[in-house]
Amino acid sequence: MKKEFLPVGSVVLLKGGTKRVMITGFCSIDKDDTEKIYDYTGCLYPEGIINSSELNLFDDEQIDKVYFRGFEDQEEIEFKKQLGTAIEEYLNNNIEE
Repeated sequence: MKKEFLPVGSVVLLKGGTKRVMITGFCSIDKDDTEKIYDYTGCLYPEGIINSSELNLFDDEQIDKVYFRGFEDQEEIEFKKQLGTAIEEYLNNNIEE
């Protein structure tokens, strides 16, 4: 089953969080733990990306509340299809090894 991702620009609150986060990307890897792929990359809202070391990596199940859903159009829908396919292929290749 393909994962459903929120669009870039979505604003969420993470469980246990006090500050909202805006989604800026997908499928990121922490440089200190290259085994784990996180669903999302985000920055503090409304500040935005001030320093790249302050980016947040988090998974869908860590989201407590969605305050705003980002812009969605045909290009974004097609991107998500390709992203879902790439994730499935990656998981299938790594499970078989």
